[in-house]
Amino acid sequence: MSNEAKNKLWQKDIDIEKRIESFTIGDDPDYDMLLAPFDVLGSIAHGKMLSTIGLLTEDEFAALHKELVAIYHDIAADKFAIAPGVEDVHSQVELLLTERLGEIGQKIHSGRSRNDQVLVDIRLYLRDELRQVVALVDAFSAQLLELAEKYEDVALPGYTHFQVAMPSSFGLWFSAYAESLVDDLMLLEAAYRITNRNPLGSAAGYGSSLPLDREMTTRLLGFDAPVVNSVYAQIGRGKTERVTAVALAGIAATLGKLAMDTCLYLCQNFAFIRFPDALTTGSSIMPHKKNPDVFELIRGRCNKIQAVPNEIIMLSANLPSGYHRDMQLLKGALFPQITSLKECLDIALFMFENIIVNEDILKDEKYSYLFSVDAVNQQVLAGVPFRQAYREVGRQIEAGEFQRPEGLAYTHLGSSGNLGLEIIEAEKKAILSRFPFEQVDKAVKELLR
Repeated sequence: MSNEAKNKLWQKDIDIEKRIESFTIGDDPDYDMLLAPFDVLGSIAHGKMLSTIGLLTEDEFAALHKELVAIYHDIAADKFAIAPGVEDVHSQVELLLTERLGEIGQKIHSGRSRNDQVLVDIRLYLRDELRQVVALVDAFSAQLLELAEKYEDVALPGYTHFQVAMPSSFGLWFSAYAESLVDDLMLLEAAYRITNRNPLGSAAGYGSSLPLDREMTTRLLGFDAPVVNSVYAQIGRGKTERVTAVALAGIAATLGKLAMDTCLYLCQNFAFIRFPDALTTGSSIMPHKKNPDVFELIRGRCNKIQAVPNEIIMLSANLPSGYHRDMQLLKGALFPQITSLKECLDIALFMFENIIVNEDILKDEKYSYLFSVDAVNQQVLAGVPFRQAYREVGRQIEAGEFQRPEGLAYTHLGSSGNLGLEIIEAEKKAILSRFPFEQVDKAVKELLR
């Protein structure tokens, strides 16, 4: 057996054909590098647990802990790599431990399978990524609420069917998307809670005859609870990614629709908003062009992100219980799109920090009919039945006699005159307070101490 073969945790006495090896590994090492710090954290927790059930001595765990912490810091400093011929991050970490500690390094895998190792790594990785997304959603929704308050009284035409409809406001527009993001935070919370459960100890999906303390590793890794059933821990792979993808798709739907509005409002036919020239792009032939490329790319990227739940469903549908190599492809489906969504949120925040609002839109006569409903309501307030008032205003419009009413205000909750920003902000704070980030930080700090 070759030296390379020894770098595979499952390898016995037969070398694998290179073409088979290349096809089955694919791009997995690239995605495994994202999992590397979390693989180390899982190994520290597992090793500590093994020391409490007598499978490692205190001195052996102390030696393993020292080397694992060193590997963790090497990863943070970009000094860690999966060597050629080493199949995955799990193999690389165990190889380093064995090179440095000999027989002690070979003990770390006791009671563990690569199956529950990767399950733990993915859940820790997704937990961390979801936290970053939460922070970006929080920041962007805060920016939108700030803009809503600043432009609360600045009028904006409302459209239905691309036809001039009713008066709106920039305050109403900005805060609509802020509230949508608050709803998206609820989906993120659900995804986080489902993700933040411990599969370690389920081994290959059927548990272990060793007396593993799963409650201990749950606590050490800052999980809320264990995934109790070992079979469910294994078949939860695919579901965890799908739930996360659904939460991300919700944000992408909000962001994509906002990007579409922005592209429309930037069009010269609307001219509701603009951005500094340095934030737009030009044409190779038309010198007057100021293209909204950023928002067109946000829109396109968000459409791709919204397709991910279906891709994950199609990858994992109809698989029986137990592990199957199909699941390896879930990383490539989900991981890059998490990065893409974070980039979209970050650039959207930057763009909206520099948005310039047209405060004189309604001076254009074509918006006079925005107030036809207000004219009807004015008669309703005077005691005229609604349907009769509707017909009368319609007659005035057809006869060219319609006069835009003055003085009517929108006062009910959620209208342009009563945005309810404090309610949206309070709901957001309540949701954010339910994420157990401090619990996770404390657990990670203890593992590395």
